[in-house]
Amino acid sequence: MSGLGTRSQPQVSTPDTRTFVASVGRAFAGALLFSLPMLMTMEMWWLGFILDPWRIVIMLVVVLPLLLGLSRYGGLRRTCRFRDDLADVLVAVLVAGFASAIILSLFGIITPEMRAREVVGKIAIQLVPASIGAMLARSQLGETSDAAEEQDESYWGELFLMAIGALYLSLNVAPTEEMVLLAYKMSPWQEVGLLLLSLGMMHAFVYSVGFKGGSLSEGRSFFDLFLRFTCAGYAVVLIVSLGVLWLFDQTGDAPLHEIISTTIVLAFPGALGAAAARVVL
Repeated sequence: MSGLGTRSQPQVSTPDTRTFVASVGRAFAGALLFSLPMLMTMEMWWLGFILDPWRIVIMLVVVLPLLLGLSRYGGLRRTCRFRDDLADVLVAVLVAGFASAIILSLFGIITPEMRAREVVGKIAIQLVPASIGAMLARSQLGETSDAAEEQDESYWGELFLMAIGALYLSLNVAPTEEMVLLAYKMSPWQEVGLLLLSLGMMHAFVYSVGFKGGSLSEGRSFFDLFLRFTCAGYAVVLIVSLGVLWLFDQTGDAPLHEIISTTIVLAFPGALGAAAARVVL
């Protein structure tokens, strides 16, 4: 199998005004649900102001194909064409930006006196978690996506969902100074222990408690599953964690061993998010 899985051809109809408004309302609720912890985090406010604009642009460019892939598992509506998925992504981003702007304004984090660059930066930094929440609104807050249920998920689809879960949970804690502080306080043996715990947690969560997608485990040995799925999934988590740290300028001029330590620390919640994605998505 290839890609993110195949879908049956669902019946797609042009939504009426009431259906469209309901979909946008669910997207707004999903955006708030997924982004509220970060909307109320001081470090995220500051990042929108001090982070280099090109880092924010890279973040937004990277999230667009992720949202397109996520549209196959939920989306604002049931779709079967690329242009419909693309339309859903654009609507999700607009709703996420609108929701973020409203909440940040009500909290007094953005004000009319601020420069446009600061306002745009603070909103843009929230678009990643908020747009993920908006894209998952139908599957999590509304009707169940039959298309998602009928998918024959592939190996790459499993890794993709792990990346989404790792990205979301990593975003909650990556901007905080505690990540660097924990990495500084931990000994190398403690870091190895945390790495092994992350691996064990991922494997137990996905293949011991009946998460959906388990059909991929049928007929496979423990070591095959552990190497092809758990270890590969953890490698994806490490890449996502390192990428988030770099985008948030948490690596800086730090020596290599400190970067590795901080990545392992951030990969712990990332691994939990990757495993939990099999339940949520």
